[in-house]
Amino acid sequence: MTDKDDQPRLSKRLSELGLCSRREAEEWIVNGWVRVDGAVVDILGSRVSRAARIEIDRRAREQQSELVTVILNKPICYVSGQAEDGYEPATVLIRLENRWGGDDSGRSFDPKHLLGLAPAGRLDIDSTGLMVYTQDGRIAKQLIGGNDVEKEYLVRVQGVLSDDGLARLRHGLVLDGVKLKPARVAWQNEDQLRFGLREGRKRQIRRMCEIVGLRVTGLKRIRTGRVMLGALPIGQWRYLRTDEGF
Repeated sequence: MTDKDDQPRLSKRLSELGLCSRREAEEWIVNGWVRVDGAVVDILGSRVSRAARIEIDRRAREQQSELVTVILNKPICYVSGQAEDGYEPATVLIRLENRWGGDDSGRSFDPKHLLGLAPAGRLDIDSTGLMVYTQDGRIAKQLIGGNDVEKEYLVRVQGVLSDDGLARLRHGLVLDGVKLKPARVAWQNEDQLRFGLREGRKRQIRRMCEIVGLRVTGLKRIRTGRVMLGALPIGQWRYLRTDEGF
């Protein structure tokens, strides 16, 4: 281990410990909300020992508790992130009039909840279903960083799938020169498959299906980790409840 690995920047260390995002960490440091071995460290770029005791001021915790995460049922023809090729970002749907009437989070809508709301993952423009948008860097890191959170999809297909093809979907395919992680794949009904993936390569499911002779005609994400899309109507959104986690 190099000296820099053994003495990471404080902002990086806070992120590594899952306390906040790097951007949040920098704000906390500047505000004097971080103590290292009992002493306030308020200089950006400061390095700390991995064995150091790190304490966070309650003001940082209070600020963090105000951050929101939103679940959206994305329609087709909307992009997950920034506008591209004339298509609008799905975030334009996150407004008060599109909030689901069944939202039982207990949160009141505040326009500041739209500030810094970023996609934690993506869905193709021609796919629908569960999208996560968050102000919380911890959630973004959890869902994007390691890709270990399983996502579940219902995939409508055309074509004939052999037993060998189903086995290959589950384990044995290669995309972009990389062997894919094992996947959970089973028939949902006669023309629809259910996929469970722990990675998210570009258009992965569509490309997997093409390899085994299937054409995808519809794709919907119904779960991310432990959070279900449930009865959330297409084009509507709700807040993540405090008792939910991915």
